[in-house]
Amino acid sequence: MAALSNTVLPLIRSRIDLHRWESANEHGRQMHEAIDLLEAAIPTTEPAEAYTVTHKALTSALKVIGRADDSGGIIGDACLRLLALHPQLAAAAGIPPARLVPWMMTFQFDSDVDYFELDPVAYAPALGNRGLQDYRTRLDMIRNRLGPSPDADTWQDPDRHERWVLDWNDRRLAVLDRDIDAIIRTHARDRKVTAWLHDTAKAFDEIGDIDLALDWAKQATDFDYGHQSQRAAEYWCTLIQINRPNQLLDTRTYVFHRWPTALNASRLHTAAGAAWPEHETLVAQALVANPADAVTFALGTLNDPRQAWKLAHDLDLTSDHTWDHLIKTYETIDPIAVLPTHRRLVENTLTEAGAANYRDAARRLANMRRLASGTDEAEDIDAFIRQLRDTHRRRPRLQQEFDRAKLP
Repeated sequence: MAALSNTVLPLIRSRIDLHRWESANEHGRQMHEAIDLLEAAIPTTEPAEAYTVTHKALTSALKVIGRADDSGGIIGDACLRLLALHPQLAAAAGIPPARLVPWMMTFQFDSDVDYFELDPVAYAPALGNRGLQDYRTRLDMIRNRLGPSPDADTWQDPDRHERWVLDWNDRRLAVLDRDIDAIIRTHARDRKVTAWLHDTAKAFDEIGDIDLALDWAKQATDFDYGHQSQRAAEYWCTLIQINRPNQLLDTRTYVFHRWPTALNASRLHTAAGAAWPEHETLVAQALVANPADAVTFALGTLNDPRQAWKLAHDLDLTSDHTWDHLIKTYETIDPIAVLPTHRRLVENTLTEAGAANYRDAARRLANMRRLASGTDEAEDIDAFIRQLRDTHRRRPRLQQEFDRAKLP
């Protein structure tokens, strides 16, 4: 045990100041190295030893994150890896429930760090029936002590953390019990939030009830047109692809017409395969309402820059970002044709001062000179650059960037 502890724990623990973002990230990477070593040692280590080291590492990791600037999430991810190992090793090591349950309660209700949850489903093999019963009894004791939730804003409730932990455990225990009614009650709640319907679908998928998972994913998809419904729609499509692949094309078609974006068109294109010609016209008609999506789809999915170029002009594309993406490809087909667009993008970039904008404009102008080299457009480009230098003569940083790019 000493060898594994001495290898892993010094990389987890830290006494240095971790309130600086860079220091926290560096130590977080070191923690991941420690967990890599721990995971590699598990197959050849006695389960009790592996559990003890993991438990100590988790305790130390929580102390570290409690005093660190973990804006990058690196330390948090390390903690999550340890939290995933902990129940597995507890079961393998045969940790007594009488020892494990009190620790689980303290971790959730009395820890200095409340960033993480414990999953009773993951701990069920280690707890066994008697341990789970003790765990449920302790949760009920806390529930009874708190009493009913107040009608006022929950942020004003001094017991809001305890109530949240109880709700979380209710959801996970409903999944553990495979209790359909309890899953709906604890996950969907009052059915007023799309994400809750999505969570219900995921819970049913977890217990293997695919019919109910698909039903609730569809409900979440149809709830509204917001981003949560779009996420639910993609989850619905994933479930269909895995469990009902013969229905995927119809499902992708449904989702596309609900949200006619380039991304959904691309996914429909993939699902259609050889049947794509049957959908092509309807997809094109639907994308007309959003020129940027129409151009992006033609360029990225259909790999047809000529069609994308035509659409950009026919539909009066206004997105500078999409124009920029388009001309990078189309300049290999007709370098002179893209010059007016490059010019407009330079002018738009320079409407706002800033070193980054000046660098972007200089790079674009240098590229324009390269494209126009040896053509009748070359002198016009140089005249345009001189005009910009004169117009922005009070911007010394712009002049400097133009000089660096060797512009006239």
